[in-house]
Amino acid sequence: MSAPPTGAGSFAVPVVDLAPWVDPGAYDDEARARVAAELDDACRAVGFVQVLGHGVPDAAVAGLAGAMDDFFGLPLADKLALKVPANRGYSAPKSESLSLSLGVESANRMNDFFEAFNVGVEARSFLGLGLDEADYGLNVWPDVPGFRERVEAYFVEAGRVARTLLRVFAAALALPADHFEALTDHSIDVLRMNNYALPPGEITLDGELTGMGEHTDFGLVTVLWADQVAGLQVLDREGGWHDVSPVDGALLVNLGDLTARLTNDRWSSTLHRVKPPVVDGRILRRRSAAYFHDGNVDAVVATLPSHLDASGWGGDADQAYGPVTVRDHIAAKLAGSRQGRVNVSAVREAARVRASR
Repeated sequence: MSAPPTGAGSFAVPVVDLAPWVDPGAYDDEARARVAAELDDACRAVGFVQVLGHGVPDAAVAGLAGAMDDFFGLPLADKLALKVPANRGYSAPKSESLSLSLGVESANRMNDFFEAFNVGVEARSFLGLGLDEADYGLNVWPDVPGFRERVEAYFVEAGRVARTLLRVFAAALALPADHFEALTDHSIDVLRMNNYALPPGEITLDGELTGMGEHTDFGLVTVLWADQVAGLQVLDREGGWHDVSPVDGALLVNLGDLTARLTNDRWSSTLHRVKPPVVDGRILRRRSAAYFHDGNVDAVVATLPSHLDASGWGGDADQAYGPVTVRDHIAAKLAGSRQGRVNVSAVREAARVRASR
C-alpha cells in the first residue's frame, strides 16, 4: 500500500497509505496487516512518515489554511491581545526557543523566528473526571469571521487521524487493539498553527537564522499539515539533517517522546527543525499546523514489557527511560521552550542534537 519514499540520497521518508484502516469495510485483514508492517518499518528506520488515504477532506484543509491566513494577517497588537499564560493562544516571533526543551542552547542564542496560535481540548470536555483546567488550558478565539468554525472542523479530522494511527501502532507492536485507549481517553490534544514570520522578499544571510530550533515533539504522535515551501528538516539515525517536503495530499506524521519511552527507542522520537524558508535568495512565506496527541495528563508512561517482542527491547537490563507522568513530562518540555529553563531530563535527545553538530 505504500508509495515510493521521498528524500535525497540514501535518506527517504516513507509514504504509507492508511486507507485500509480509515475505510476498513473496503479492505481485508491482510491489507491492514501490510500497512501495520510498513508503518513499523518506517518508525524503526526514520520515525517520520507521510500518510495518504487519511480521509481528511480537501475542504477541511483549505478551511484551516484560510483561517490561518486570516489570523496571521491581523495587526500585531490584535494578535498580542490573545497571548495567554497557558499552552493556548498566541505566541509572538522570537518568544520561544524549542531547542531548550531538549536541554540544548542555540549556538547563536537566537530564539525561533515563528509565530503561532494554539487551540486544544479543555478539561471541561471530560465531565466527571475532576480534571484541572491548568493541565489543559482554556481556548481564546480571535474576532475573525469563521475562524473558530474552520479550525474546529480541521481539529476533529486531525484527531481522528491520530487515533487511527494509534490503532495501527497497536497492531505493529503486537499489542491489544485497544491498548492506547487507556492512555488517551482524556488526552491533552493541541493544534499549533505556525507562521514563519520573516517578511517575504530579498535577503542576504549573514550568519545562521533559525525558523524553529531542533526539537522532538512531546507526546505520542503528531499529525502535521504543512505547505510545500522548503524549511522542514529531519535528523537521520546517523546524525545528518535532510529536507522534507510533503507529497501532494499527504499529512506528515512523526513520533513523540512518549512513544520512544513506550518502545525503549525501537521507535525513537523524531528530531526535526525548520530553517527559514529561503529559496534562491528570497524569503518565502511558510505555514504549518501540528496536531499533538499527547496522552492523558494523569497517565504513567513506562516502557512496554520485554515479552511483547522476542528481541528483548524494553527489558529491565537495557531500559533507557524510567516511568513518567504525561503531566510532568510536558511541564518539563514547556518550561524549556517557553520559560527558557534547560530541560535536564532530555539527556538522550540532547546527545543526538550535539552529535549532529
